[in-house]
Amino acid sequence: MGSKGTPVRPARVVTALAAACVTALPLVVSAPAAQAAPPPAADLAPRIDLRVLVVSDGGESTDAITAELRSQGVPYTTVDLTSPGRPVIDAAFLGDTVDGRPRARFQGVVLPNDNPFGSAASAELAALKAYETTYKIPQVDAYTYARPDVGLRTPDDGGYAGVLDGFATRTTAAGKAGPFGYLKGAVPFEDADPQASESYGYIAQPLADPPAGATFTSYLDAAVPGGSARGSLIGEYARDGRRELVVTFAQNRFQQQFRLLARGIVDWLTQGVHLGRSRNYFSVQVDDIFAPDARWDVGNNCTPGDFDCPPGVPETQQIRMTAADAAYAAQWQRASGYRLDMVYNAGSGEEWKAEHGGVDAMADRLLADKAEYRWVNHTWTHPFLGCVQDTSVVPWRCAKDLFGRTRWTSGSEITAEIGKNHAWGVAKGLDVDPAELVTGEHSGLKTLPQQPQDNPDLAPALAATGVTWLASDNSRESAQRPVGTALTVPRYPMNVYYNVGKAAEEVDEYNWIYTSKADGGSGICETDPHSTCLPAPLPTSTGYASYIVPQEARTALGHALANDPRPHYLHQSNLAEDRIAYPVLDKVLADYRGFFEDSTPVVNQRHRDIGREMQQRAAWQRALDAGSVTAYRIGDTVTVTSPAGVAAAATMPDGTRTQRADGTVEFGERYAGRVSEWATAQSPGAAITLKLPTTA
Repeated sequence: MGSKGTPVRPARVVTALAAACVTALPLVVSAPAAQAAPPPAADLAPRIDLRVLVVSDGGESTDAITAELRSQGVPYTTVDLTSPGRPVIDAAFLGDTVDGRPRARFQGVVLPNDNPFGSAASAELAALKAYETTYKIPQVDAYTYARPDVGLRTPDDGGYAGVLDGFATRTTAAGKAGPFGYLKGAVPFEDADPQASESYGYIAQPLADPPAGATFTSYLDAAVPGGSARGSLIGEYARDGRRELVVTFAQNRFQQQFRLLARGIVDWLTQGVHLGRSRNYFSVQVDDIFAPDARWDVGNNCTPGDFDCPPGVPETQQIRMTAADAAYAAQWQRASGYRLDMVYNAGSGEEWKAEHGGVDAMADRLLADKAEYRWVNHTWTHPFLGCVQDTSVVPWRCAKDLFGRTRWTSGSEITAEIGKNHAWGVAKGLDVDPAELVTGEHSGLKTLPQQPQDNPDLAPALAATGVTWLASDNSRESAQRPVGTALTVPRYPMNVYYNVGKAAEEVDEYNWIYTSKADGGSGICETDPHSTCLPAPLPTSTGYASYIVPQEARTALGHALANDPRPHYLHQSNLAEDRIAYPVLDKVLADYRGFFEDSTPVVNQRHRDIGREMQQRAAWQRALDAGSVTAYRIGDTVTVTSPAGVAAAATMPDGTRTQRADGTVEFGERYAGRVSEWATAQSPGAAITLKLPTTA
């Protein structure tokens, strides 16, 4: 039993991303454009639209910053330099006037390097420089060569050029006081595969004799190999009234070092005033609480009772937590300062109890500590709620009636499974919400290839029982979607399998999935385009701690650092016997807390809140894509208008206040040195007005 997700081996190295032409998002124009905006009059502050200009050449580094903007919900317009029909970047493209007031259409500019136009005499480069000087617009160079044009000595002048894998970089004092204050300091460059080069860049020192009035401030540096000097990898070059963030290493959106720095890059680019919001999320749901789970057979490489085992394979001993395991779970939570979601099958627990003399010390211990956990309905006995399964063939198929129609689990059975389990939880005083549901194996939802559609009786049963947030398997469908009146909450399956309680069993199954047939594995990794084979089988005695734990922790932490609220899930079997879930969770939390200051805690949401967050984001992104959001800053006032019914995501400096008809109120929730919230207008379609602190 268990909601076994599709095993997905995380890519060990991401060396290249396919270049793509990105369609420019529509510009928001509040009034007909007149002519290119003149320099702002001394008595008329300019309007700065809260939108970023991304000039792309299709490279990974620009793509990474673009992905971060979209993830946060920051509006941006992309100009693809490889597109023959692209607009010309000139004064008229960059600005105009609105109601007689000069308008800058972009609050920040992202370039692939400091001059992607091919010539120092480029008219487009000159237009950008004039625009940035006039309106004090920051510019990010996504990846550029270290040289005097960006305030740095060349790498052969006391610096370094080469592979950066495994380098120990740190934020400087200026970086901590500036855009990277949410980090404790260490920003290690990944070395996920010693056989491949993953990061390349330049460590360079600022010019010893910069141009008059120019300054270079390093925000991220590293030791220059072979000496005691340190050089910059990210720094701000200020001169001629312009500010340029100079990044001298290649990056892609998946690398941990970029994920750590991405928030600060956007914060610097927007001067801390932008639409969108971001958190570091990590929630873990533990399925099959109170129920036993089947066990992997290391000799037959299958799970007896499951469909992958041939007839005649004897049953293995099931895995179920003990009272000691339950006590340890509560103790671990208190020690780690982290809360688990217990996804429970009360009926399966009652059946186990009846078969064991009417005594269940494990359940008693969990219920005694019930207030320590959040609880989620997992149905009464964990049945498959999709089509009726025909298990006479492998893989199984949907059973048919005499007329060739698919046979479905009935709506009455689905309703009973949901309602009975919820009623039991309420009677026991659990913190359970009727709106939240995880079906066994995410059943009832479409399951390819056997069941290409949802059980038609599922949506009515969800409506009848008040379920509005239904779990789905992210490895099957990653987007949130409606199921009747409910919305799905995609969950990440962890490669800590439902059918193992011991580390050696986990390694054995992992080897079966991820080694070639020549090495004794199933060979699945050889035929699955999304998988990679291990170079050799892992040793069963040490492979879990030395390889699987770091891999799974890295994958989960990567989700947390990507502003991704989707929860992860594992199973009660992983809290039993060798308690193999905890080393992964401990490493995720330890690594996270080693990187981030207390002002940037990991956000651990419950099921319904994750669903709402995804719902709000989707509505916000649709509004941005449709060009129906207007936002701009004039002096210390920010004005935002979004469609009626769509909450606006906004991030502002601490001390920002919302103007209302009856006065002002504090804006947002503090996180990572800023405040942010999903803001709503006092009346549908009205503007949201924010007053920035005088220091912003």
